[in-house]
Amino acid sequence: MPITDFLRRNAAQFPDEIALVEINPQIQEPKHVTWREYNLIEGAGTQPYRREITWRVFDEKSNRVANLLLSRGVHKGDKVAILLMNCIEWLPIYFGILKTGATVVPLNYRYTSSEIEYCVEKADVNILFFGPEFTGRVEEIEPTLHRSRLLFYVGSACPTFAEDYHEVTANCASSDPMVPLCEDEDAAIYFSSGTTGFPKAILHHHRSLTQAAEMEQRHHGQTHDDAFLCIPPLYHTGAKMHWFGSLISGSRAVLLRGVNPKSIFETVSNERCTIVWLLVPWVQDILAALERGEIDPKRYSLDQWRLMHIGAQPVPESLIKRWRTWFPNQQYDTNYGLSESTGPGCVHLGVENIGHVGAIGVPGYRWEAKIVDDDDRPVERGEVGELCVKGPGVMVCYYKDPEETAKTIVDGWLHTGDMARQDDDGFYWLVDRKKDVVISGGENIYPVQIEDFLTAYPLVKDVAVIGLPDERLGEIAAAIIELKPGAYAGQPQDAQEPVDIIPRFESEAELREDIDRFCMALPRYKRPRKVIFAPVPRNPTGKIEKPLLRKRYGAELLVDRENKA
Repeated sequence: MPITDFLRRNAAQFPDEIALVEINPQIQEPKHVTWREYNLIEGAGTQPYRREITWRVFDEKSNRVANLLLSRGVHKGDKVAILLMNCIEWLPIYFGILKTGATVVPLNYRYTSSEIEYCVEKADVNILFFGPEFTGRVEEIEPTLHRSRLLFYVGSACPTFAEDYHEVTANCASSDPMVPLCEDEDAAIYFSSGTTGFPKAILHHHRSLTQAAEMEQRHHGQTHDDAFLCIPPLYHTGAKMHWFGSLISGSRAVLLRGVNPKSIFETVSNERCTIVWLLVPWVQDILAALERGEIDPKRYSLDQWRLMHIGAQPVPESLIKRWRTWFPNQQYDTNYGLSESTGPGCVHLGVENIGHVGAIGVPGYRWEAKIVDDDDRPVERGEVGELCVKGPGVMVCYYKDPEETAKTIVDGWLHTGDMARQDDDGFYWLVDRKKDVVISGGENIYPVQIEDFLTAYPLVKDVAVIGLPDERLGEIAAAIIELKPGAYAGQPQDAQEPVDIIPRFESEAELREDIDRFCMALPRYKRPRKVIFAPVPRNPTGKIEKPLLRKRYGAELLVDRENKA
């Protein structure tokens, strides 16, 4: 069944129950208003702290969007993009687009104007919904965008070059247009995160979305009584597909705008959230706040919080061990996936496999997995090779890129580009991105292994290991280490970040020597040849932006060599 049928079912079965809540901690004066009240006050420029809608209103709002689009000539085959921060309008717009039979195209809210223009052209977008945060970026490219395209603005103070979403949908029927859909029709184009180059347009059928929803509910056992806290951006498959478990069970979800340890704990407590999906940096921040005594978990109602799960990147085993010292009764799961596999879950640890923390897990519901060498032949168990997955959530193709599609999907198997191994118990362990492997003196070095090792050093907040060019060895492993506050005397700090009163070391040089001693436990060829103390950049889904780091520090290395010459 198409994913839209689950929304219709929930509107019929749970019409007056809350479907979505939006929390915005950035608003100083908390206000609790309904959707109807919000529409009345939005024109005055007031933004409430908390908004909510029921399943009936959710469905009706999606119907209004669908009828608006149909009245403007949208039909199957058209592409409609969403460029919004997480907000309560996001999902009704998403489902309204799907109800017309058109293909929905979520866009990364960090895109520059040129990247927005590229993605709109690449995906053949006909219509764009955008929010106030993007007015300037959209205005820059508006002359190009407006050629045979419609622009709808979601917010107050609508710019002159767009139409007001609230005004135009208010005059549309709330009845369901009931456009017939089947699982083999196009549903969505998601853009890759771009960590390995310019984003690719990934096309999925309706079958992929339904598969993701059923798998999520099966993996995490969402019931009608659960409440899911959604923090990551909805434009990404990760957040969306995890929320699909709430859609299947007809349970409540909370969209939290902005993220810090205090707001997460307050929202879990106030909204009685039972399931939270976190990214590694957020877990690191929460643990740091707990360990510094900035947050007292006893002040919050957290007993109902039954599951914390992580995805989108490798998860250090030491991080989860630290988490479980604070929350020993919580279930935990790791989810592996990529946009080409409709997001997380094609491989997952499973809440019953806590004894295998560190592994990404086993094939998910209705998925298969294997590891192959460069000639596409299965490797022996325990050997490192490329992870491939196969299942009903594999993308249709890279849109308008048959050559890249043919390289990525071979005989139905999706080549992930991730290097992995399978242990004797059948669990898969992520080793690294194929393109991130460092070849130093003929030896393959997998950065994730070094990163996992360094996260155990008590003063490391975050770490990224990259390869830098070397005349003798070809490449060397360089560790970019983001330090915890107060690691050494005179350490530069973010003005907003708490600083420990007493530095651990008198100087940066002393700290470097101690890290070098710590790394003696690694095999010689794996020890970082260069250590750089600097922030570790991550994209909105938590992945380290290694191409950016290689470009930045590779260029610095080149300048140093030229200066020495």
